[in-house]
Amino acid sequence: MSKPERIHKILSAFGIASRREAEVMITGGRVCINGIIAETGQSVTPGLDTITVDGIEISEKPDHVYLMLNKPKGFITTVTDDRGRRTVMDLVKDADSRIYPIGRLDLNSEGLLLFTNDGEFANKIMHPSYNKPKTYLVEVRGNIDAALELLRKPITIDNHTVCATSVDLENRKAGIGGILKITIAEGRNRQIRKMCTACGLTVKSLKRISIGSLKLDTLKTGHWRHLTDNEIIMMGQDLT
Repeated sequence: MSKPERIHKILSAFGIASRREAEVMITGGRVCINGIIAETGQSVTPGLDTITVDGIEISEKPDHVYLMLNKPKGFITTVTDDRGRRTVMDLVKDADSRIYPIGRLDLNSEGLLLFTNDGEFANKIMHPSYNKPKTYLVEVRGNIDAALELLRKPITIDNHTVCATSVDLENRKAGIGGILKITIAEGRNRQIRKMCTACGLTVKSLKRISIGSLKLDTLKTGHWRHLTDNEIIMMGQDLT
């Protein structure tokens, strides 16, 4: 028999939602255990307790699914939205699997976004202790030469000191502006944008092109594909 585990971990393991999204579902009263509305932090035993989400029982773990999307602008990274906005789930609805996004790209950002129903995999990708490098192409306006020197040093944003792993000038555009290639490991909320703002730059566009060993490459905007077996193995090695 399975051991008791907290309900948000069970929902993640069963591919319902990430742990963070699962906690939102629980506090919203959408999850029941044995017919009673679940509470945050409550423990449950799969196979012994009956778990329902929106009235639908979850009974067995699905096969693990891993895919990447080239997210376009104009979509929010969430499973559902109570304001009726377009979400990234609209772009992967033909994946024929119950999956959820790993981490976030904000409304006006684009690029590589991962999806899975493997809760342990998702948690490792998002957890700061694994220092997963993420690389972005950032189009900016402002004094690039002055900003480059500042971006390569520790910067305090939201009372936290952060530091890019690397910052390179990819292309200098006519006038005041260009494209920077920035790699970070922390992944705090809107970190790249806030770092650029702190250094006197205005971000015109932001695109994530890699996470760890995974690269966006030629995947078209708005399209998705499953990760290859080799990519899954490589990501697993990255997380050990």
